[in-house]
Amino acid sequence: MIGPNLSEWALRSRQLTIYMMIVTVIAGAFAFINLGRDEDPSFTIKTMLVTAVWPGATLEETQTQLTDRLERQLQETTGLDALRSITRPGIVTIYVDLEVAFLPERVPEAWQEVRNAVGDIAHTLPQGVLGPFFNDNFGDVFGIIYAFTADGFSDRELRDEVDVVRSTLLREVPAIARIDWLGVQDEQVLLEFQPDRVAAMQLDYAAIFNAVAAQNVVRPAGVVTTAQENIALRVSGSFETDADLLDVSLVADGRMIRLGDIASARRSLSDPPQPLLRVNGQRAIALAISMREGGDILDLGTRVTAAMSEALANLPIGIEPILISNQPAVVEQAIGEFTTSLWQTVAIILTVSFLMLGVRPGAVVAIAIPVTLAGVFLVMQTLQIDLHRVSLGALIIALALLVDDALTTVDAMLRRLAAGDTLKTAATFAYRSLAAPMLTGTLITIAGFVPIGFAESTAGEYTISLFLVVGIALIASWLVAVLFTPIIGSVLLRAPATGTAEPGPGRIMRGYQRFLGQAIRFRWMTFAVTAGLFALAWVGLSRVDRQFFPASDRNELIVDFQLPRSSSILASEDAVARIEAFIAGSGEAQSWTSYVGRNVIRFYLSLDIRPPSDHQSQIVVMTKDFAARERLEVALEDWLGDAFPEAISRVSPLQLGPVTGWPVQYRLSGPDIEVLRARALDLAGIVASEPATRHIHFDWIEPARQVRIDVDQDRARRLGLTSAQLAAVLDTAVSGTAISQLRDDIHLIPIVAQAAAGDRLSLDRLETLQVPVPGGRSVALGQFANITFRQEQPFLWRRDRLPTLTVLADVAPQATPEAVVAALAPQIAEMNDALPSGYEVEVGGTVETSAESQDSVFAVVPLMLFIMITLLMIQLQSFRDAGMVLLLLPLGLIGVVGTLLAFDRPLGFVAILGILALIGMIAKNAVILITQIDAERSAGFGVRDSAIRAATNRARPLLLTALSTVLGLLPIAPTLFWGPMAFAIMGGLLVATLLTLIFLPTLYVAICGDDADAVPA
Repeated sequence: MIGPNLSEWALRSRQLTIYMMIVTVIAGAFAFINLGRDEDPSFTIKTMLVTAVWPGATLEETQTQLTDRLERQLQETTGLDALRSITRPGIVTIYVDLEVAFLPERVPEAWQEVRNAVGDIAHTLPQGVLGPFFNDNFGDVFGIIYAFTADGFSDRELRDEVDVVRSTLLREVPAIARIDWLGVQDEQVLLEFQPDRVAAMQLDYAAIFNAVAAQNVVRPAGVVTTAQENIALRVSGSFETDADLLDVSLVADGRMIRLGDIASARRSLSDPPQPLLRVNGQRAIALAISMREGGDILDLGTRVTAAMSEALANLPIGIEPILISNQPAVVEQAIGEFTTSLWQTVAIILTVSFLMLGVRPGAVVAIAIPVTLAGVFLVMQTLQIDLHRVSLGALIIALALLVDDALTTVDAMLRRLAAGDTLKTAATFAYRSLAAPMLTGTLITIAGFVPIGFAESTAGEYTISLFLVVGIALIASWLVAVLFTPIIGSVLLRAPATGTAEPGPGRIMRGYQRFLGQAIRFRWMTFAVTAGLFALAWVGLSRVDRQFFPASDRNELIVDFQLPRSSSILASEDAVARIEAFIAGSGEAQSWTSYVGRNVIRFYLSLDIRPPSDHQSQIVVMTKDFAARERLEVALEDWLGDAFPEAISRVSPLQLGPVTGWPVQYRLSGPDIEVLRARALDLAGIVASEPATRHIHFDWIEPARQVRIDVDQDRARRLGLTSAQLAAVLDTAVSGTAISQLRDDIHLIPIVAQAAAGDRLSLDRLETLQVPVPGGRSVALGQFANITFRQEQPFLWRRDRLPTLTVLADVAPQATPEAVVAALAPQIAEMNDALPSGYEVEVGGTVETSAESQDSVFAVVPLMLFIMITLLMIQLQSFRDAGMVLLLLPLGLIGVVGTLLAFDRPLGFVAILGILALIGMIAKNAVILITQIDAERSAGFGVRDSAIRAATNRARPLLLTALSTVLGLLPIAPTLFWGPMAFAIMGGLLVATLLTLIFLPTLYVAICGDDADAVPA
């Protein structure tokens, strides 16, 4: 017995104990109502983006002056795992990735360190650099997205109306952290010149631009101070409308020329467009809403709906709001389904208890379960553990385990009542004889979940509530079993009416005793069969499919679509429109949202977000149901391959767990880009040789076309031209040059000067472009420059300051990335050996993240074993007995492998956690049985008789617990996320329970000997 007899104290303080039980139930009920709700547990995205812009710089200049210098500084970041950078001409984006083991609470410190480090060298960057800019909200989830389409309104009018809605939401809903715009196109004022008139009037573009900017500049004009007041002076001239631009006066050769005589002004949207948003085939803009940390998504959804109702009532007719992402509804449905599974588990366990124990004992267990759950909910609220996929699954698993303590207490009380004890004596006996082994078993079971709780990885952070909730539930179940169950039992239980003699075993138990006696007699055959089954399981383990995390069961599909990298955003939009037409014609979709020129916004935490690029788009398709999702996935995959053979496309459901991106990834790193290109083609060939791979492509490899203008500097100087002046002329003729800003309400609209549409520069007219030179003349570009076509690298990915080219691929249906990588491993190893020094191929994607996560779990396994062995020694105080328990632990693998193979379930990260937890369950049962055997020997029985008597006494509670656990896990067995773990625990526990009742007594007798002297009572 440990400490004072708590059961005796509870019976002695009956009124107080009952009061505590009532308070626990009521407080637990309120806690359950107030627990936060979410679809999945959150985890920290340990990535920060650092971006710098240098307009006009080449890729090489950007690489050497920005990327290299910033990366050198960032290499010293505390906890750095990798630096990934993508460099384009004039812009660099650096991904600062922290180690998976980096503590989430220290991440803000690391981001501040990044800011400080970059700030220290910001003043040394080249003139004209914008930034660096920082984004440490990379992991924000925008669970609610409202799109708006307009009929009869301009883009500006639509944006102004939606901006009122945005302001209302921020004012009315304090739980909102951010609201981001999607699909908004910036305005510009185009000042379109007629080059022939400019040349005829001998005007200089630089002088024109300076005149426009000078008239529009905001400068203080001073304040006149009199004896009574201060009077500010204001100078007119700033532009208020587009037409004001045309009234600017220019001076040329003593003449006054109105700007409107040589140019026209009009408003337009950005050209080419910025990343676009399309909803059901129509261009739209949207508001993406993210929740403050620690908020309740269901409460946020309710408040946002109320605020939107108020705001939408004031929208003019013609502006149509569309809810394109509704995470609160998804969470409500998911929580509802899991809550239903939870109550189903409760019902199953109660039914089993009533059928196996009878009405009164079953009622004791039935009352203990809600009391235990109430205590669990109370602690969960205190620790701020929300209800979500993992915590609810943990509750279901815990329910199947926590019934064991109540069953053990009730069984012990029934036996003592049958032996003639009073209710009080029977209740206190259970504590004296079983409280210590029950507590030890509970702590050992919790120890099995320790690798989950202390795994330093994103996956560990994702599943940590499994450890917390199960641990809380098991401790609560022990407390309920020793405090409340004796009180309930003293009221409900009755002594058998047959008298005081303890009844003998029934027919089933007598059959079990005979079988166990034969197993002990032919012990070597028992050992041989057990060893053979374990060997088969070990061999069969290699045939079990591997999987990191499964796909989500949500109805969305993500269509990842990439044209060749030189494609424009207009080409992407045309292609997306064709895809949308196919989706609409399929009849399987409720709605679809297209993000053109960018990835989807993170409306779901486990999304792989990449930088915007004109050639890539993503479409989120909301299908009608799960079956429609599966049908459309297959149909869309086949159609995309035929309709866009030049594109890279992938149709996939949302994924659970940490972010992984494309399933199969191989990174090839080395110093020389041309060597990387050549070797990457070889690497892609190896990946393509595996039949299960498809959609093989590169993150970068294609060169882009470049027009090279080689200026004869001597001729240019004689003409009075510089390269900077020529670049400005070309920029105006092609893209347009921003020369000032129009201040319109809260908006700053750039004034862009460019040639009129008919005079705009094209490649075939480049040589004849008339370049203005001092003196009022113009000279054809071809007279002082040679024009050639070349190829250049449009952008470059680097990892840890080395150019890195990644080969990416999808896997065929029914295949897994783990199986593909395992099959390719020999060829990849051979290629690695043949690479020149300084070059290396590394596995990325799902397999890398899975390996990191599993390593973080297995790193804690020694601690788990240490805790278990220590608890075993404290309870058993015998190397022999502890050794027998440890020998039994791996035998649960027999049931695990057999069940996974029989039901075709993969061995994923969650299933591995289940196997580790199973170890604790097996150890708990073994400890209680060995303790019972030692107690029988202390009562004067021989070794064989003690083993058989103890096994017979413990058979019913062990089998009942195993049956309750197996049946209790049935509601989550069909689910994608929990299914593999449920099957692993169910099969492993059933087989381990049988081995505990057959193999362990046999082993005990074999070690201690049949003829060992009985220990005096």
